[in-house]
Amino acid sequence: MTNPILSMNQATIKHADLRQTIDTLTKAGYQSVGLWREPVEAVGLKEAVKMVADSGLRVSTMCRGGFFTMSEGPARRASIDDNRRLIEETAAFGCKALVLVVGGLPEGSKDLAGARGRIEDALFELEKDTLEAGVTLAIEPLHPMYCTDRACVSTLGQALDIAASFDPKAVGVTVDTFHIFWDPQVLDSIARAGREGRIATYQVCDYRTPFEKDVLLSRHYMGEGMIDFKPLTEAVAATGWRGDIECEIFNQGVWDTPFDEVAARVSDAFDKEVAPYWPVR
Repeated sequence: MTNPILSMNQATIKHADLRQTIDTLTKAGYQSVGLWREPVEAVGLKEAVKMVADSGLRVSTMCRGGFFTMSEGPARRASIDDNRRLIEETAAFGCKALVLVVGGLPEGSKDLAGARGRIEDALFELEKDTLEAGVTLAIEPLHPMYCTDRACVSTLGQALDIAASFDPKAVGVTVDTFHIFWDPQVLDSIARAGREGRIATYQVCDYRTPFEKDVLLSRHYMGEGMIDFKPLTEAVAATGWRGDIECEIFNQGVWDTPFDEVAARVSDAFDKEVAPYWPVR
């Protein structure tokens, strides 16, 4: 039986459309799903909301907003407007967490400090929208290898420093094991996130070397790599946060596997590597 607190992020079965995702997860006994906007928009927001509601699945997160580190101009205005639409879409599912991949360096720039400053500027523009919608913008620090092209926020501490200027209901953080397990300050940062009420989602998958040819696709089932899930999971649990724990894997081999097999393997890996360190609810 699938653990009731386990959610599967749609990216783990990337080639499944929304109907296939819902059918796979409900058949496997999941109670929660992390949605991506593309499969939602493929069927239309109203129909997607109905499909998910009829299935009985909770929506743990919506992925993904962000990508607003560019300098002021039409592209930045379009990005801010797009994030406003995503906030509305997230709220339509009754979901409380919109994951943000904030963006890297704009083309031709080497100014990391400037890019990080523009993240805070964007959040100031979006704070009113997200508070009115009841959605938390969950800054996701990404592993430093993605610093220049995807997210110039690399540690949980950096994410918390940016979030500190905002209402915790408006801006929080994503705790993703793949991206932050290496950080010597990670346990202290998780504790801080708990004290500040900033944890919006806890995501799990494993990290293994050598990397895949495309480092973006180097995430693995829990237990296949080098991450010790015990201290990370216990640290998150110690904060008192009790949301659904979401498995998100980007890996071509996983994507090429039948959806039902992936669902079963994720559940088994979760039971072995994560669930033993989480309080029963």
